[in-house]
Amino acid sequence: MIATSLLTLASFLTASGQLSPTFSRTLSRDGRCIYSFTVASPHEEASCSEPGEALAAVRELQRDRAAQQRQLESLGDRLRLLETKSQGESLSPAPGQQGDVRRLQMEKLDLLRRLESMKQENMHLRARQCPSTETLQDSHQGAYNWSFENAGYQELKSEITEIPASRLIQRSNAGSPATTLHSSGCGMLEWVGEPVTFQKADNIIGKYGVWMKDPEPVPPYTRESIWRINTVGTDIRQLYEYHDLDQFMRGHPNKVYLLPEPVESTGSVIYRGSLYYQKRRSRTLLRYEMKTETILVRKDLPNAGYRGVYPYSWGGYTDIDFAVDELGLWVTYSTNQAQGAIVISKLDPNTLETQQTWTTSIRRRSVANSFMICGTLYTLNSYSNHNAIINFAYNTNTNSSKVLNIPFENRYRYNSMTDYNPAEKKILVWDNFNMVMYDIRLSKV
Repeated sequence: MIATSLLTLASFLTASGQLSPTFSRTLSRDGRCIYSFTVASPHEEASCSEPGEALAAVRELQRDRAAQQRQLESLGDRLRLLETKSQGESLSPAPGQQGDVRRLQMEKLDLLRRLESMKQENMHLRARQCPSTETLQDSHQGAYNWSFENAGYQELKSEITEIPASRLIQRSNAGSPATTLHSSGCGMLEWVGEPVTFQKADNIIGKYGVWMKDPEPVPPYTRESIWRINTVGTDIRQLYEYHDLDQFMRGHPNKVYLLPEPVESTGSVIYRGSLYYQKRRSRTLLRYEMKTETILVRKDLPNAGYRGVYPYSWGGYTDIDFAVDELGLWVTYSTNQAQGAIVISKLDPNTLETQQTWTTSIRRRSVANSFMICGTLYTLNSYSNHNAIINFAYNTNTNSSKVLNIPFENRYRYNSMTDYNPAEKKILVWDNFNMVMYDIRLSKV
């Protein structure tokens, strides 16, 4: 359809006598044909298209773009059905289903390229309209959160959602009252500062990881204590402890714990003297007390996807992610019932019992990471785009979502862990071997 649109537009422009297009065909990396044409104009700066001609061409492109968007939505539904089927049968899809998923994903990528081409043509034609021409509004604006100005769409996964967040039915557990804010200094996130780098891993096992501080430490630990886990490997058991920031920056741990059970991914947190983490290859949550070096609690997270079923967009088996804020301990994940949307559960830190659960309207695979502040979930749209944004917030106190546009710099372009420290009002990030920290500003309440 894109080829037909381009040919039609090229023929139209040639017939008008205004432009002389050059048509070409190239192959993309996946072996698909890409049709394009270029137009040279002797009066690029001074000329503009006649209103009727430009509007007709723009409308034609919009009709084709609308059809492509419908096709993309259909592909998303098919991917979701395959996802649901594989989840119901086993936690990893059969080889045939994997092939179907890959094929559909390639079709989706091709559609994205077509839509980008149409968008660029649309912008080009509008720019050439005379000032008196009526302004056309995109009839599908808001249906998808496209970012056309960004080459690569800030990774395909983090820009496309199989189910648009605006169309998901917001399902929340209203059976118990929402948590009441009881801590001072709570408010909505308004601003994130530039990253400050404190440490860099010196070998490949430190490409991804998690570094942590305890906002409510118990003796012998303090708020200055720092912990670190390198999460590259198949049997991650080492937890490194640093007495303070100076020791952490020098890279000399004062103690290394050997965990009884291996760690899955980068979702761990330290809270009240315990490490909370997900056991490898399972939906089991663990509470490991560092003082006694024992696992005090084991608890399965009911229906939670794991091992790459509902990860963040960067992958890494990030299906289950702990978080700590002013209100306590949380865990985010997704389930078959939630159709891949982010589920938030408030946990009892002593027993890991679920106290309350919310199902958001935000697709887990469509965001790169998330964190909690004052009972509100915030999501990051990209893990590798230097100029990323915090794009959504879900407030558990009001059971409501909000679209945001807060700039967030991924300085080293591979953010595999994002957590919030409520004691210091800082965001901690592991970004491509680098352990960095961000200042933030919250609104006044």
